[in-house]
Amino acid sequence: MTLFEYGPKAELRRQANYGSAAGAGDLSCYADKTSSAPVVLLVGGIHGGEMDAIVALLHFIHVLETGVDGRGKRHDYIFEHARRLRLLLIPCMNPDGRARVPFDSFSGKTMETMRYYMQGTWKDGTLCGYPDCKKAHPIREHVDYLGAYFNDDGVNMMHDQFFEPFANETKALLRLAADEAPDMTVLLHSGGNGKNGMLPTHYIPHIVKRKLHRLDVRLDKRSSERGLPYISRLTPAEDGMESPPPSFNLASAVHHVCGGASVVYETSMGLDAGGVILSADEILDAHFVLFEELIRDLLAGDNGIPIAGAAEGQDIT
Repeated sequence: MTLFEYGPKAELRRQANYGSAAGAGDLSCYADKTSSAPVVLLVGGIHGGEMDAIVALLHFIHVLETGVDGRGKRHDYIFEHARRLRLLLIPCMNPDGRARVPFDSFSGKTMETMRYYMQGTWKDGTLCGYPDCKKAHPIREHVDYLGAYFNDDGVNMMHDQFFEPFANETKALLRLAADEAPDMTVLLHSGGNGKNGMLPTHYIPHIVKRKLHRLDVRLDKRSSERGLPYISRLTPAEDGMESPPPSFNLASAVHHVCGGASVVYETSMGLDAGGVILSADEILDAHFVLFEELIRDLLAGDNGIPIAGAAEGQDIT
């Protein structure tokens, strides 16, 4: 689990954790951001077989370094303005799961092939599938084939036990978020052949939901302009009005250690199946729409202080 950093880390003058600072009614006790650049945390490969985000973040790093992605396509706005932010990039949070997938993309693969390698099989050989793969957790002792959703201990980090995590990877990510106080965290996923879009984050303040809704609207508009499918889902609403209640997942947990907006973004996988079938180029283009709109949205409230820095990957587990 490797972290790439761009831009210097600000001195946040911390004297309390986020929850205590919120209890005091003074969030500057956790992170004084009056003179710091916005901080963005992007995480791919939480489910190790969802390679689209891993690839997209590697292309994003290429743009930050050279101005062009791995296809040679220019991204001038990102190259010119990303230096005004502090960027924290984890291309693959779950290298255990990634190592179990014997190919580089699910594009053109069948739904059954994806389910086998992603969620695995139960002891009787039947596909675990989705969402039934979440009915046993950690899943290791319940399966014949361990899918790429999980690390080698059978933990799905999206649904870890966050107050006492099973996975070292989860501990490392939450520790990073608490230390860096990111303004925006995006957990990048692939969602079968569904439309690209963000998923609601539950159990977070209404003011944060409104911030995410604003980004959702921007992404919907820009995706439409680029001819890319997008579904807007983030209308702010109260959680838990019906039973069973929605999940408190990794996106929820990240918010509660740092106070920043945190959300899941999913793209199509380009499977040979029904639904929205996108090419590899279209999936990558959708990620770059996200990256650019994230930067534009955060800089709309930026203090204008330019920053610069170089990336150096470091193991944070």
